[in-house]
Amino acid sequence: MQSLQPEPILQSRLMDPPWALRGGMRLPGTGPIAGDDWIRRDQAFAGQMALRDRLIDARLNEVHALRAEALAPARELLAMVLDILRGDAGYRVGADEVTRPDGVVVRLDTDAPLLTLGRLVQEDFCLLQHRGDEHVMTGAILCFPASWSLAEKMDRPLTGIHRPVDSYDGNIARRVQRMFDAIRPGMSIMRANCLLYSDFHLFQPRSEMDRREIG
Repeated sequence: MQSLQPEPILQSRLMDPPWALRGGMRLPGTGPIAGDDWIRRDQAFAGQMALRDRLIDARLNEVHALRAEALAPARELLAMVLDILRGDAGYRVGADEVTRPDGVVVRLDTDAPLLTLGRLVQEDFCLLQHRGDEHVMTGAILCFPASWSLAEKMDRPLTGIHRPVDSYDGNIARRVQRMFDAIRPGMSIMRANCLLYSDFHLFQPRSEMDRREIG
C-alpha cells in the first residue's frame, strides 16, 4: 500500500462537509441530490485517478467484484455516468474510449463496466439488488474503502453489511430498508460520513474483526 500512494492526496475544501448537512447527525442522515450532482470532479482528481489506476492494476481482486446477475445493472450505470460525462467539458467521450481531464485515455469495456467506471471518475460504486426481504451487495468498484473489506461484504444483505456498526440497530435497519424499497429511477439521495484517520492512505481495507483505533 505504501508504494501505491507515497504521499497524501487532499482536497483544499469539501463540497459537502458532513458536519454542515442538515439532519446529518440523525441516522440514516440522507438527503436529496439535485440532477446529476452525484458525479463530481474536484481538485484531487488527478491524484485520485492515478491512484485508482494503480489499485486496479495491482489489487484488482480487492477493489472489484461483480456477480453475473449484476452485469446488466452495471452496464446501465456505466451508460448513465457516460451521459453525465458528455456534459463535462473536461472529458472527451467517444464511441470506444474516453479521454479524462488528466489526459488519460480509458477504453470503454461493457463486459467490465465497473472496472471501466473505476478508471473514469473519482466515485466508488456499490450495487445492491433486492433479494427476499433485503437488498444484497452484488457488485462494486471500491478503491477507497473506509476500513471495510469488499470480500467480506459481497453477497451480504444490508443488515449483514452493517453488522459491526453498533448504532445500526433493528430500528435503523427497518428505516434504511424502507428507504431502499421506496427509491425509484431518477430519485437520487446522499449521505456523508466524518471519519478521523491518522493514516493518509485512501485504500484502507479492514476486516470487521479488526476494529480501527483512532489516534
